[in-house]
Order: sequence, then C-alpha cells, then structure tokens
Amino acid sequence: MDYETKSHCKYLIALHLILVVKYRKQLLHGRIGEFIKKQVIDISHYSDFTVEEIEIDKDHIHMLITIGTKYSIGQYVRRIKQTTNIRLWRTFPYLKNEFWREKTFWSEGYFVCSVGNASAETIRKYIQEQG
Repeated sequence: MDYETKSHCKYLIALHLILVVKYRKQLLHGRIGEFIKKQVIDISHYSDFTVEEIEIDKDHIHMLITIGTKYSIGQYVRRIKQTTNIRLWRTFPYLKNEFWREKTFWSEGYFVCSVGNASAETIRKYIQEQG
C-alpha cells in the first residue's frame, strides 16, 4: 500500500472492516459470498476506496480497504452496505425466506479499526485465512 498524495496532504488510511449478516445467518458460502465480494470490488471503482483484501466467512465478511479523505468511515460503510443489500435482493429474491419482512441483509453495526502501515501485512494474512 502506497501513500496517496493530494495538493496539500499525503496520507494512507487503511481500515480493517467487518460486516455481519443479520441474525448471524450463515449465508455467505457459495454464490452469495462470491457475489458480495465482486460487488464490493465493483463499488470501490467509483467510490474513492480500494479493496486491498477481501474474504468471507459463513456469517461475516472481512475487508482491508484504503480510503480517501473526502468522506467519513461511516459514509464508506453505508455505501458498501446499501449497495450490496440492494443488489443482493435483486439477484437472490429467495432471501425473503431467510429474513422477516424487511429487506435487510446486514446487521446494523460494523467493526472497523485503523491499520498502521507496519501491521497491514498481518491484517492481510489474517483476512486471507478467513473462511
């Protein structure tokens, strides 16, 4: 991961982000998990963040992302969760059998921590070993 340079700043904001499926339902195996991974990478192309690593487990997803300075962490998380949620419900309408009446795939919260450049490889290895 390299430092980004803008007109008046130089930065590297790397984050370990974990999103959890609502009710901890184990739905991320197979097609749904792969679909979400592709969607997050697609979203990153137009949302000012880069996916360094991404891996899924049965009921949650780990990401190592680098973000810009334009938006808050919450805004990046909201973009990822909202967009993947909409695309999931369109592509997998049978998910309505897994949840109550709401069309919500992700739990309300999330985990995020900043990653120093020195320990990014440790986080990367940890994420790669998930699933």
